[in-house]
Amino acid sequence: MAPWSPALIEETSEEVVVDTSGELAALVGRNLRRLRTRRGHSLERLAKLSGVSRAMLSQIETGKSAPTINLLWKVSTALGVPFATLMNGQETRGTTFLPRDKAKILASSDGRFSSRALFPFSGERKVEFYELRLAPNHREDADPHAPGTLENLVVAQGTVEIVAGRDAPLVLGEGDAIAFEADVPHSYRNLRTTEAVIYLVMTYVETISG
Repeated sequence: MAPWSPALIEETSEEVVVDTSGELAALVGRNLRRLRTRRGHSLERLAKLSGVSRAMLSQIETGKSAPTINLLWKVSTALGVPFATLMNGQETRGTTFLPRDKAKILASSDGRFSSRALFPFSGERKVEFYELRLAPNHREDADPHAPGTLENLVVAQGTVEIVAGRDAPLVLGEGDAIAFEADVPHSYRNLRTTEAVIYLVMTYVETISG
């Protein structure tokens, strides 16, 4: 499968969209349409549930646009499926090698936050593993995930402030870890003038098959 590369970005009326070679965009489109129709949602209904416009959803389903990480989170939460379900490919067995130069990287709208999947996109799973990178002094706000979703992260580089719901902000240095319920609004803020790197394990209460 071709890598998801944030090398080319173009402006749209809704967000900046990360361009890909087309293969992964087509896969996301097929999965989105399958999940939406099996749940009996029209494009209009899913647009209302997710807060993503009907036009953008239509473009994603037809493979004409690849969504940013923020849009994918909104859509997966609205559908009630783990984030990676929208990018599931064929089932893989045995050992899987994930070379860095072919990584699937999702970026935020301004490109200052990125997420690299450290697991194969195949089959349903309750646990996902990511490498997060935050640009200097950048704050990334995340919408609530599905009820019961847990985030467990460790700071590998830099100093990061984490805010989860109404809890007081916590500052984590290199090697510090935190676990919190991610079904509330939460944010990550890089407190340094150099890039921050975080490793994140996302755990879902249950997976929902498509």
